Amino acid sequence: MELDRIEKLLEKYLEASTSVAEEKELRTYFSQESVPTHLEQYAPMFKYFSLAKEERFTKQVPLKTRRDYFKWASIAAVAVLMFGIYFGNEYQKQKEAEFAYNETKKALNLLADNFSRGTEKVAYLNEFENTKQKIYNNN
Repeated sequence: MELDRIEKLLEKYLEASTSVAEEKELRTYFSQESVPTHLEQYAPMFKYFSLAKEERFTKQVPLKTRRDYFKWASIAAVAVLMFGIYFGNEYQKQKEAEFAYNETKKALNLLADNFSRGTEKVAYLNEFENTKQKIYNNN
C-alpha cells in the first residue's frame, strides 16, 4: 500500500503538482536504505535535494554600492548637457551675427558701387555744365 502511494506521489511530482509536504514525504522515503529496484533511479535525485537543502554559503560577499557611481554619472551627464546647450546657443548666436555682418557688408558694397557710378554721372553733368557755360559766355 505504501509503495502504491509513493508511486502516485512520484508521478504527481514529475507532473509538478505536489505540495511541499508531499515532496518532503518523497525525500524521506528515498533517503531510506531499502528502495524498490524499479524506483532506485530516483533515489540519488532526492538525496541530492536533501543535501542541497542543507547547504549554506558561509563566505562573506563584498557588496559594492553602485549607487554613488550612478549619482555622479548622472551629475556629469547633466553638466555636459548644460555645457552643450549653453555653448551651442553661443555658437549659434555667433554664426547668426557673422551671417548678418556678411549680408550687411554685401549690401553696403552694392550701395557703394551704385553711389560711385552715380558720382561718375554727376561728374559728366558738371563737365557738361562747365562747357555750356563757356559756350554761352563767349557769345
